Amino acid sequence: MYVCSCFGITDKQVKDHAAAGACTPRQIASATKAGTDCGSCVRTIQGMLGRGACPRRELLEKGNAAAVLAADVEPALVPTLAEAA
Repeated sequence: MYVCSCFGITDKQVKDHAAAGACTPRQIASATKAGTDCGSCVRTIQGMLGRGACPRRELLEKGNAAAVLAADVEPALVPTLAEAA
C-alpha cells in the first residue's frame, strides 16, 4: 500500500527504514522524502512508527545528544550506542 503518493513510498519502505532505526516522521522523510511535499502522509507515518522503543529517543532521554548526532549520521551505530549508554 502506498503511504506517500507524492513520492511513491510504500508502507514496506517505511517499515524497513523504521527497522533500520528511523523513529520519527522526520527521519523517514530524510530517508525517503515521504511527508515533504503535501504532508498528508505524515500522520499515517506517525501511526506506523507508534511509540515503541526507539534507540535515538532513549539516548536523548539519557542526555547523550552527541551519540544521537552520531547515530543520525550512521544509523548502523544505533544499537551499539544504545548498548554502550
